[in-house]
Amino acid sequence: MVERSLCMREILVLQMAVPMFNLAPDMTVSRLCLGTMTFGEQNTLLQSFQLLDKAFDAGINFFDSAEMYPVPQRPHTQGRSEEYFGRWIRDRKIPRDRVVFATKVSGPSGQMTWIRNGPESLDARNITEALENSLLRVQTDYIDLYQIHWPDRYVPMFGETDYDPGRYISHISFDEQLDALGRAVDAGKIRYIGLSNETPYGVMKFLEIAQKEPHYPRIVSLQNAYNLLCRNFDFGMAECCHHERYPLVLNVCMICTTELSLTYTGNTASIH
Repeated sequence: MVERSLCMREILVLQMAVPMFNLAPDMTVSRLCLGTMTFGEQNTLLQSFQLLDKAFDAGINFFDSAEMYPVPQRPHTQGRSEEYFGRWIRDRKIPRDRVVFATKVSGPSGQMTWIRNGPESLDARNITEALENSLLRVQTDYIDLYQIHWPDRYVPMFGETDYDPGRYISHISFDEQLDALGRAVDAGKIRYIGLSNETPYGVMKFLEIAQKEPHYPRIVSLQNAYNLLCRNFDFGMAECCHHERYPLVLNVCMICTTELSLTYTGNTASIH
C-alpha cells in the first residue's frame, strides 16, 4: 500500500528538481504541492508521515488540506488531515517557517452536519469559527494560505458544467467574507487568502471589491480542478488569471496504474 502510494512521487523527484515560485510577495512555494485529502482515511498516520517525509526531502514545501478532510467525509474522521500535518511538523521538529501550509473553510453543506452543525451560509461567524478550529487541530499560530473551499452562492461544481439560473439563491456578500478574512489577516492568524472551486465571476468580484477597500486582503491563489476530463479553466478562467496575475493551484490527481502512467513508469506489468 505504501509502496504503491509513493511510486509516482519517487519517479517524479528522480526525474526533475522541484522548481520554486513566489505565490505572494514574501511566500515562496514549490511548484508541486502535496495534498492531504487522504490522510486519516486511505492513509494511516504512519503512511501520511512517509508521504510528507518523501515530499519534504524532495524539496516540496507546499502542503494543502481542508477542515472537511479526509474524504470520504465522516463525522469521526473530520479534521484528521490537518491534525496529521500538525503532528508531523512537531514530530520531525520542522521549523514552522520552512513549510507553507494551506487549508480551506467549507462552504454551505446540509449534508456534513458535524461541521459547525452543517452551516447554511459561509458568513463571518462561520469563517472565524472554522479558522480557530483549524489552528487548534494543526496546533499552529497561523495559516499561510486560507482558502474558501467552495462559494457560498450557487455555482456549477464537482462535475457540473452548465449554470442554471433557476437554482440561484441569495448568498452572503463578498464584502462580509473579505472583511472576516481581513480581520484574521490583521490578527496574524492568516498570511494570505485564496479561493477554490470558483468561477470567473466570483474571482473578479473578490478582486474588484478588494481593490475598492484597501483594508480587505487581495486573493492570491485559485485552486480548481484541471485534468483531461475537466477543462473548464481553459474557457474564461485562463484569461482572468492571466490579466490579474492570479496563480492557479492545480488540483491534479496522478494515478500510477493506468495507461496514462506509462510515460512516467514505463512499466506495463501494472496495466490490467
